[in-house]
Amino acid sequence: MDQISETQKLQQRLKELRQQVHFHNYRYHVLDDPLISDDEYDQLYNELKQIEEQYPKWISADSPTQRVGESPAEKFNKISHPAPILSLSNAFSTKDVYAWYERILRLDDRVSKASFVVEPKFDGLTVVLHYRNGLFVQGATRGDGEIGEDITANLRTISALPLHIPIDPEGPQPPPYIVVRGEAFIEIKDFEELNRRLEKSGQKTYLNPRNTAAGSLRQLDPAITASRQLDLFVYAIVFAERDIPNTQWQRLSFLHSLGFPVFRDVSHHSSIESAVQTCQDWAERRKSLPFEVDGMVIKIDDLSLADDLGYVGKDPRAAIAYKYPSQEVTTRLNDIGVNVGRTGKLTPYAILEPVDIGGVIVKQATLHNFDYIKEKDIRIGDQVRVKRAGEVIPYVIGPVQSARTGNEVIFEPPQVCPACGEPVENLPGEVDWYCVNAACPEQLIRNVEHFVSRSAMDIVGLGIKIVQQLIKSGLVHDVADLYTLNASDLLNLEGFADKKVENLLDAIQVSKNQSLAHLIAALGIRGVGTVMAADLTRHYKDLEALSQASKTELEMIEGVGPNIAQAIVDWFDRQSNQKLIQKLGSADVSPTSTIEQDTTPSFQPLDGLTFVITGSLPTLSRNEVKDLIEQNGGKVTSSVSSKTSYLVLGEDPGSKFEKAQSLNIPILDEAGLRRMVASA
Repeated sequence: MDQISETQKLQQRLKELRQQVHFHNYRYHVLDDPLISDDEYDQLYNELKQIEEQYPKWISADSPTQRVGESPAEKFNKISHPAPILSLSNAFSTKDVYAWYERILRLDDRVSKASFVVEPKFDGLTVVLHYRNGLFVQGATRGDGEIGEDITANLRTISALPLHIPIDPEGPQPPPYIVVRGEAFIEIKDFEELNRRLEKSGQKTYLNPRNTAAGSLRQLDPAITASRQLDLFVYAIVFAERDIPNTQWQRLSFLHSLGFPVFRDVSHHSSIESAVQTCQDWAERRKSLPFEVDGMVIKIDDLSLADDLGYVGKDPRAAIAYKYPSQEVTTRLNDIGVNVGRTGKLTPYAILEPVDIGGVIVKQATLHNFDYIKEKDIRIGDQVRVKRAGEVIPYVIGPVQSARTGNEVIFEPPQVCPACGEPVENLPGEVDWYCVNAACPEQLIRNVEHFVSRSAMDIVGLGIKIVQQLIKSGLVHDVADLYTLNASDLLNLEGFADKKVENLLDAIQVSKNQSLAHLIAALGIRGVGTVMAADLTRHYKDLEALSQASKTELEMIEGVGPNIAQAIVDWFDRQSNQKLIQKLGSADVSPTSTIEQDTTPSFQPLDGLTFVITGSLPTLSRNEVKDLIEQNGGKVTSSVSSKTSYLVLGEDPGSKFEKAQSLNIPILDEAGLRRMVASA
């Protein structure tokens, strides 16, 4: 009986310790008003830990000791968000903010009487936190806005994150199921201390606090995350199973009352003018904060009105991020290099004298395109101004002409591809230059990958790793070489056995039966996707006939503009491409068109819409996005204009994003594009 009594006393003490540690975490991280010293806190925590070590079966998921994490994971699972986790459109001046306000005012006159909440834009990693019956059960990254990565174990290591709510049993009770959104970050002093430790131990240091937070939370080993001093603020409710306050101002108060860490220096404004003034005031105030803030967020307080306003692409109309001017530095432009992309696009980049911009050593920066270099009169040897805004790739703003010595060299775009030496082309009205040699070594891997893809020749089992292996081994120098592979060649490669070789050769053989439309699409002619390829097969019976088509003749086909017509003519004019067609014919890859091959649907969801693509998308390559649009009746162009229907936006966008904003072009992310295709 005495033993049972002692056990019960110990369990009761365990419960008390957990409550006390939770409470003091709340006082420290949420209220910033600790009641006990660090030593007293450590004593409580260590006593709790000792009991759990003695009785491991008593450990519960919401215990403060479980923040140290679980065993390292092999990969992150995916989590679907209960509602879209949207990003924000940006304003870089008060003029941009007022332009945003006028746009939404025209949509709904209730905006004229709306009030606003102004909050800091934390420079960290967006996290989505799930609570059931007061317990933290799951957490994820933002991901693509609809699906994120499960980082629950790592999030548990953040002391500011409540493992159990409410902290005060007498306080407001949480909904049975609530999902909140917040930002994980690291304070500047902790970031600097971490880098000192990493440097001392010979490890790679982090570039900035935001990368540190993101990298720490995406560690497969939660013990590593636990060693970083990450912090957290919560600022939105994504979903709740019961009624909750319907204004942003009240929701922040509600979140705080539940025990969530909420940044308290937010403000409520009855006019847009007052909100803008507060954003301007914070430009200097933010420098006194212990963490990085790269702007302020203006939100309409009335969330019913916010919902009614809806969103454009990935951006809710009812909020905007007022971004502060980024840091600019001056350094020497040592040279201009040229990259050849997977589509053959030539992109210039600046080779700089290394310079520190906001804690990041920058050695290279984008120059956008060759027209940009000419317009800005940027010369090799110039002192140039370089800008880096947030996580966007640094770019050259322009030269400091007053610093010129006369030794600067004017840059001329290359006339031949720097990778293969073949002539390059620049079509009228386009800013981009291209190498159209299908055998260009810089393009070869992506060309072969496209050629074998499902929307092209559909060679099953020939993935990117095998493509790389075939090219590296010297067995494939162009796509036609796929049809000369034999068993003895493949058996000499690592990872190939008889069955794998047999399956691959069979798949290659089967692909010879693909239609002419598939083959034309597979060639990777710029501007010619699957829809355009099908159109061409109704006019030309085989590749030989298409190769003889003139630009004028091609332009007579509906949907074929002058630039696409010129791209087709140029592609077939290249001697290397003519040789490729001959090799394909010798391998019996020479389908002919028949009327039965006309499979163009009578209605397509993107009919009449024009798209421009910028940045890197989460799961689709640029060519795959282009194919998706064209397969559904849309048109893809290379430059933004008033005729552009949508800008498809990815990470690290270029100047097209700014131009689209200036023209008020609707913005789509990858998920939004997929929804548009699926819902039509």
